[in-house]
Amino acid sequence: MAAKILVVDDDDDSLRELLRMHLASAGYEVSTANDGISAGYQVLKNPPELILSDVNMPHMDGFEFVAALKADATLPNIPVIFLTSVEDGEHRGKELGAVGYLTKPVRADRLLELVAKHVPGGAIPIG
Repeated sequence: MAAKILVVDDDDDSLRELLRMHLASAGYEVSTANDGISAGYQVLKNPPELILSDVNMPHMDGFEFVAALKADATLPNIPVIFLTSVEDGEHRGKELGAVGYLTKPVRADRLLELVAKHVPGGAIPIG
């Protein structure tokens, strides 16, 4: 069974779709959300093995989203990789327990390399 990854980004459907395509082509099962609130509902319903979260989002930023997840003792410890268009904030991400921090535009090879390090069993090859 493929590892489940949740991609949370408000930028636009094309960026989320690009990330989803890269991850799906590497064999991951990918779901998406456009903000921390809808992502929180998804995590409660079906916790993923890894979360890729944008930092700057409306309603609830990525840091607030991850802090809320970490505060819920009923959830498993889910590795988080932050995505951002600005380089500041890496320190705060690490304080929240993030396993990685990628600056946009994200290179597919770097994304897949970092994800594979933190998802149990890695991707299942397609084909």
